[in-house]
Amino acid sequence: MKRIVFLHHRLLCAAAFLICATVLSAALAADPPKDMGGWEKGGKYDKYYVPSQRDSFKGIVVGFKEIVPLPGMSPGIALLVKDTDGEVVTVHLGPKWFVTPEATGIRKDDKVKVKGVWTEIDGKDVFIAGKISKGDFFEYKLRLTKDGTPFWTLSPEELAKEKSQKPE
Repeated sequence: MKRIVFLHHRLLCAAAFLICATVLSAALAADPPKDMGGWEKGGKYDKYYVPSQRDSFKGIVVGFKEIVPLPGMSPGIALLVKDTDGEVVTVHLGPKWFVTPEATGIRKDDKVKVKGVWTEIDGKDVFIAGKISKGDFFEYKLRLTKDGTPFWTLSPEELAKEKSQKPE
């Protein structure tokens, strides 16, 4: 019986790794534009993401919407999540040229856990996502955990290295 449980655990770990690898493979397919439209690492918007202030919350996906976080930025994609208090939280995912709702693997009515940073932009509370989990084996990662570097700013080699890492 222990051997069956061990094999089952190994299969689940392998499945989790494949899901994460699949999520990152979409990111590997496209090179970032030279002008990141305000989404660059160290830019004004990126400074809102302070890794030392990471937090998380759970909720149910209501949908997606296009956003422009700061004037002059290129459009981005946000996830709308109804939290446990019934409030709809706007969760910034990333630039539209990097993130598409279809490629996230996240759908309306999914139960999710969102990890990232709370911030206020233009008088509105928003959450900038670092990672979104659903179920026990699915993650959609947008930033490096250690320092908050956005995946869309990584080189293809750095993305490949991140893709090869096991999920946290």
